[in-house]
Amino acid sequence: MSDQPDLPADASEAGATTGPAARSARTRTDKPESEAERRRRRAQFLRDLAEARALRARVQPRRAKAARLRHAMRMRTFRW
Repeated sequence: MSDQPDLPADASEAGATTGPAARSARTRTDKPESEAERRRRRAQFLRDLAEARALRARVQPRRAKAARLRHAMRMRTFRW
């Protein structure tokens, strides 16, 4: 037996109409997105990305250290 809960047959369709992607698609058709809204969404995305990176660094410290060292090496060898 599957660990997944039994969902109605139209659950995939119902799920497609909710969530942030659907909300942004609806607002996009109503009116053009303002610069402030775009900046707000971008700031939220960057905060989430930083949080995910911090979590990954805590969960996998050895891998995160290796990634930091690789990034530092790339920056040292980068020519401006």
